[in-house]
Amino acid sequence: MKLLRYGAPGQEKPGLLDGEGRIRDLSAHVGDLAGRWLTPDGLAEIAAIDVAALPVVEGPVRYGPCVAGTGKFICIGLNYSDHAAETGAAVPPEPVIFMKATSAIVGPDDDIEIPRGSTKTDWEVELGVVIGKTAKYVSEAEALDHVAGYCVINDVSERAFQIERAGQWTKGKSCDTFGPTGPWLVTRDEVADPQNLAMWLEVNGHRYQNGSTKTMVYGIAHVVSYLSQFMSLHPGDIISTGTPPGVGLGQKPPVFLKPGDRIRLGIEGLGEQSQHVR
Repeated sequence: MKLLRYGAPGQEKPGLLDGEGRIRDLSAHVGDLAGRWLTPDGLAEIAAIDVAALPVVEGPVRYGPCVAGTGKFICIGLNYSDHAAETGAAVPPEPVIFMKATSAIVGPDDDIEIPRGSTKTDWEVELGVVIGKTAKYVSEAEALDHVAGYCVINDVSERAFQIERAGQWTKGKSCDTFGPTGPWLVTRDEVADPQNLAMWLEVNGHRYQNGSTKTMVYGIAHVVSYLSQFMSLHPGDIISTGTPPGVGLGQKPPVFLKPGDRIRLGIEGLGEQSQHVR
């Protein structure tokens, strides 16, 4: 299933994308795509609904973030060997973990705001993993059983805040609008191999990122298991699993976002995003 949320910010309704690419309204059956509706039982209930009987949502709509009620937005740094190489960083001996504020989460096509004092706002197409079943001390072999599905994330980053100022990366990753998420949550059963998905990102029509999840250093099962050793993961938590090469920081000379820029990005089978920078 391709599950989604649509409507004005703060007023989103749950829906799904049918086989013809139309949005169907789920609000008569589902409160929101959060909590128990992301669990195996909740997803099974949604899957049992007669899609043809659901109302079709007419006209252009805004896509909201594809999940609600996210408690933790966890990111993995330097998780693509080719991206680590472009930044001059060594491949880490264990996954690098940092947090992104949940207040950064916006819809996939919402505007990106360059924050005050920013000189180096950058882009990162990433595969998002949405947790569907509580995970605590899970093995790598059982880790994917705790995943509800996958989505596209743009891990927008302010490099000066992230790297050049004292402290950890979080403040360069958490500005408002720095977490476009969606357009859909694609359930795990529809993604045959999450470790072999093409991913790309363009700015003003120029293709900067053109990679694949197959170059991840630490795969999704490893990351979910690893994180669960340090914290419990709950339905609706999001893991952003790292970016392939082609970020602005890695260009020679570096290229950063400016007002008026247009970003497009996507991951094979998971949909596309489009953002205007202001």
